[in-house]
Amino acid sequence: MEASELRAKSSDELRQELATLLKAQFSLRMQKATQQLTNTSQLGKVRRDIARVRTLLAEKAKGQGKS
Repeated sequence: MEASELRAKSSDELRQELATLLKAQFSLRMQKATQQLTNTSQLGKVRRDIARVRTLLAEKAKGQGKS
C-alpha cells in the first residue's frame, strides 16, 4: 500500500484501515508462533503499512495533511 493511496482517504477510513491491519498483524504473529507462516516478510510489510497509516492520522490531526 502506498502513501498516495492512503492520503486520498478520510480519517474514518484510515482508522478502519488501521484496525484491519492490526488484525492482520495479530493473525500473522499467531501463524509465526505456531510455525504456520511460510512468508515471514509479510510481517514487515504489515508493520510498515501500520506506521504509514498512523503517520497520516497524526498529520491529519495536526492539520498538515492538506497538501
